[in-house]
Amino acid sequence: MGIPEDLVIINQAENPKDPSVITINCPDKTGLGCDLCRIILLFGLSIVKGDVSTDGKWCYLLFWVVGRANPRWDLLKERLVEACPSSCVLASGIFYYRAELQQPRPPDAFLLKFSGFDQKGLLHDVTEVLCELELTIRRVKVSTTPDGKVMDLFFVTDTRELLHTAQRKDDICDRLRSVLGDVMLSCEIEWVSHEVSVSSQRNFFLSPAVMEEMFSLELPNEHSNESSSSNCVSVSMDNALSPSHTVIQVHCQDHKGLLYDTMRTLKDYNIQVSYGRFTVKGGRSCELELFVMQADGKKIFDCSKQKALCSRLRMELFHPLRVAVVTRGPDTELLVANPVDLSGKGRPLVIYDITFALKMLGTCIFSAEIGRHVIGDREWEVYRILLDEGDSLSVSWEKIKTEVMKMLMGWE
Repeated sequence: MGIPEDLVIINQAENPKDPSVITINCPDKTGLGCDLCRIILLFGLSIVKGDVSTDGKWCYLLFWVVGRANPRWDLLKERLVEACPSSCVLASGIFYYRAELQQPRPPDAFLLKFSGFDQKGLLHDVTEVLCELELTIRRVKVSTTPDGKVMDLFFVTDTRELLHTAQRKDDICDRLRSVLGDVMLSCEIEWVSHEVSVSSQRNFFLSPAVMEEMFSLELPNEHSNESSSSNCVSVSMDNALSPSHTVIQVHCQDHKGLLYDTMRTLKDYNIQVSYGRFTVKGGRSCELELFVMQADGKKIFDCSKQKALCSRLRMELFHPLRVAVVTRGPDTELLVANPVDLSGKGRPLVIYDITFALKMLGTCIFSAEIGRHVIGDREWEVYRILLDEGDSLSVSWEKIKTEVMKMLMGWE
């Protein structure tokens, strides 16, 4: 027998201004909270309150979420259920966790070739359709021809794992044509080999000056005058508050995906959360309290580990993404970077938010690339957007940088 039907329950809010409540009751595993928060973020929802508890074998999670006007609740539930560990049922009716014996096979990669007439916001419109159809964009190469046409190459994977079928390919191309109309000229989708998929991931060059600006960021001193500002991040760790857990307390400004950023960091450090509470107060300020332990079931006593984890949490919550606008000769480029977790997954919907912000600014995109770079001991997903020379001059660099960051962070 499989997973019980009440593994995930979603209570939709009757008033659009009130949060909906997602209840998850399933077997536990290290990093499950990160995986679930990532899916919720992928569906365009923000967590405004959370309550997590586990005995190490079974967990109970509550998320209060707000966001898009009409989320696909049934599909969200399906994806959350898929993320939960497998379980079996005994003759007595008791469910127990069944550990996965094999790592999941990497999804097949496909190349989607889109051509059409260029217009403002076109890349966002295409990206929106692909996200809606549950295609994950691994790489994108956008080029514009002198005669006003575009050729977009998207290296994608399919959450539904159906892109090898003719029906799925036809459905995607038909959906693109229904949304874009005569703007679209052609749409082709083909499977690509592992070698081609890997070769498509060749990284573009980042100058030392750009790397210095984006990745050599310093945190403000928690005890300085700047620490009283609205964007301060305070992280403390205490071993005296609980007999069996280290207690992590966080106070900071809220942003879209904050709980995901926290859980992703703990997953990378192989830290298990036994109990946690997350609350957004006053619209922007949030408080987070987590009772955690190491993988061996012990508290975090090592001072160097405490310092490293606190420092990483502060940095991830203060600078979850890096945004810069730079010039290369006559060209103006927008660069956005986000960290990749140890499982190889980047932050969801980054390209969606970038292209949406630029569309709202009325700024055209001449070309776009996604690459991955190892900076120090971490891997980063970097988006390089070459802005149209004629349009980029009408909006200041600072305006572009500010509006893109606001969109990524979910700030009004």
